[in-house]
Amino acid sequence: MKTTLKLEELAQFGLGIALFSTLDYAWWWFLVLFLAPDIGMLGYLVNTKVGATLYNLFHHKGIAIAFILLGMFYLGDLYTLIGTILFAHAAFDRALGYGLKYPDSFHSTHLGRIGREE
Repeated sequence: MKTTLKLEELAQFGLGIALFSTLDYAWWWFLVLFLAPDIGMLGYLVNTKVGATLYNLFHHKGIAIAFILLGMFYLGDLYTLIGTILFAHAAFDRALGYGLKYPDSFHSTHLGRIGREE
C-alpha cells in the first residue's frame, strides 16, 4: 500500500507540473518557489504546536486547490501559481514520506514517524 500511495503522490506532483506549464511564468520560477512552502517549518522555533500548525497550513492540498481554483476563476494567475506550488510541493513531500505533522513532534506525521528516533 505504501508504494501505491507514493505513486499516487508522484502522479499528483506530475499534475502540479502540468498545471504550472499552463501558466505564463518562466520555469525558473517553479524551481525558485518549489521549496518556499517549507517556510512553515519556522514555526517550530516557537514550539511544536505552532510548528505543526504552520507546516500543515503550507502543506495542505485542500488549501492549495482552493488557491488554484480562486486564481483560475476569480483572482488571476498569481493565486493559481501559489496554489500550484503548494500542491506540487505537498505531493512531492508525501511521495518522499513526509506527511502532515502532529503537534507532539516534527517527526510524528499522518504517514507515520519520519527521521531518526528521538
